[in-house]
Amino acid sequence: MKALLIVDIQYDFLPGGALEVPQGDVVIPVANRLQDFFELVVATQDWHPPDHASFASNHPGKKAMEEIELDGIPQILWPDHCVQGSAGAAFSKELQMNKVEAIFRKGMEPAIDSYSGFFDNGHKKSTGMGDYLKGRNVDTVYVSGLAGDFCVNYTLNDALMLGFNAVLVEDGTKPIDPPAYEKAMHKLKEQGLESIRSSEIDSPIR
Repeated sequence: MKALLIVDIQYDFLPGGALEVPQGDVVIPVANRLQDFFELVVATQDWHPPDHASFASNHPGKKAMEEIELDGIPQILWPDHCVQGSAGAAFSKELQMNKVEAIFRKGMEPAIDSYSGFFDNGHKKSTGMGDYLKGRNVDTVYVSGLAGDFCVNYTLNDALMLGFNAVLVEDGTKPIDPPAYEKAMHKLKEQGLESIRSSEIDSPIR
């Protein structure tokens, strides 16, 4: 089975949000249209506690976008975003959710960040999404969402690592840093990543 994976289309990552992705709202109609072609649709949701260690506000003297080491891993410090229960953590009301069968929340451990929908950044804990997809006999994931150079990138990388075929929906994602995104996608394509435009999908994906 092929599944559509929608990554973090939440208000804080959309224009006007706390950690907005430039033109991030253009991915919403793409994700909405694609859902009609998949039997299985799942989504991820960034869901941080207020004391999350990736927030610059929790490091006196530090500013957003500075880099530190967190649990032995390089960590960019972010503005507070997607705080559990906040308006910014909610999925966009423009995003159709009726076909989303499961939502996998991430970033809930205060001491480590979680970009990927599958694991935290240290690969210490699983969100359960990998086992869920394998339990549904999924062999290929098509990925759309935000941001291309972080959560989409890490999710695609882990999908390949877990043995899934991974397909990037090129017009279904937007990055924070376009050059970094292009470099990351080139590396993933060397590992087997495929990419398509959403317009190439015009019939059910089985």
